[in-house]
Amino acid sequence: MPDLHTDVAIVGAGPAGLMLAHLLHVAGIDSVVVDNRSHDDIATTHRAGILEAASVRMLETPGIDSRVHTAGHRHDGIDIRVDGVSHPLDFPDLVGESVWLYPQNEIYVDLAAARARTGRPTFHAVTDTRLDAVESQSPQVRAVTDDGEPLTVTARYVVGADGSRGPSRASIPETTRKRFFHEYPFAWFGILCEAPPSHEVLIYSRSARGFALISQRSDTVQRMYFQAPPDTEVADWSDDRIWTELQARVEGPDGFALRTGPIIDKTVLPFRSAVTEPMQHGSLFLAGDSAHTVPPTGAKGLNLAFADVAVLAPALVRALQDSDAEALARYSATATKRVWKAQNFSYQMTRMLHTDPTADPFEARRSLGELDSILTSDHGRRYLAECYTGWPHTTTIP
Repeated sequence: MPDLHTDVAIVGAGPAGLMLAHLLHVAGIDSVVVDNRSHDDIATTHRAGILEAASVRMLETPGIDSRVHTAGHRHDGIDIRVDGVSHPLDFPDLVGESVWLYPQNEIYVDLAAARARTGRPTFHAVTDTRLDAVESQSPQVRAVTDDGEPLTVTARYVVGADGSRGPSRASIPETTRKRFFHEYPFAWFGILCEAPPSHEVLIYSRSARGFALISQRSDTVQRMYFQAPPDTEVADWSDDRIWTELQARVEGPDGFALRTGPIIDKTVLPFRSAVTEPMQHGSLFLAGDSAHTVPPTGAKGLNLAFADVAVLAPALVRALQDSDAEALARYSATATKRVWKAQNFSYQMTRMLHTDPTADPFEARRSLGELDSILTSDHGRRYLAECYTGWPHTTTIP
């Protein structure tokens, strides 16, 4: 296969990488995308499904033809249950915004179809991906295609949107990058089940038994989680035991009952927060999970990745079309401001709603006081709604 030359080489064909590729295409900037996963692997992996209003507006970009408004579901709030008592939050009333339930794999399907219509190349199922000469003005992405042919992509810029385990972050020298990391003393036991939704919006529940999240994926498939020790063995939990535990964590005087069905997937998810700074080095720029991860309590993971792209795409356009290198030089400083706001909210939601097995009695009661302060205050509820629905995107770099 001949060497390819392009404006921007994008490592990672998930939603962040493909959204960036589409925004660049609309602006007349060429790109090549590579990913070590197959199209089907990405399209069938169930991941986060809550989109902020600003993320939905990005999916409305001409040429994407997203199904977010036809196959997705608008949610006008969440329900926070504390010891079985519901505290519903009405987002439109509090902050004039909503969120959308639209699974990440469906976002990928939309964006992959949009990419295919542009006729520009996306290489799936590549192996041995590495980045070379990222400090130069001609960085390269090298890989082996799924048919065993060597692939070299030479670009002016490289964007790493390849997740927390991809090669891009490691291409920034250890002497340059800083990694901020926090591990939580609990995990989530997650299930996918075939059942109708138990409630019209997501339920976040704190009880003496620990946290539970009653989430959704579609009209027929639901996602639910409960807090568990990180060393929990999936095999130890029968379906009956899981449903009993989940129901106990949402039990309340209102008689709320979960709608149950066959469990089709079980998994244990560790809880971590991480940020890499800077999110750039030479001609390399990081976006999404390659630069930062958050616990899913605040529904910020994919939304943060899209927010990175909202900053990076116009900066790349300015650099390539207007020779404005300063726009890219300020990318990391601009993007990480939102990253740390999201880290704070995700940490706060996690600490308020979970039972920490390592906390002393004072901290356990203090976190309940923090939650009560927010839920019983108009200003507190508005703050939580603002953080959950998301802050306006920064689309230009000052």
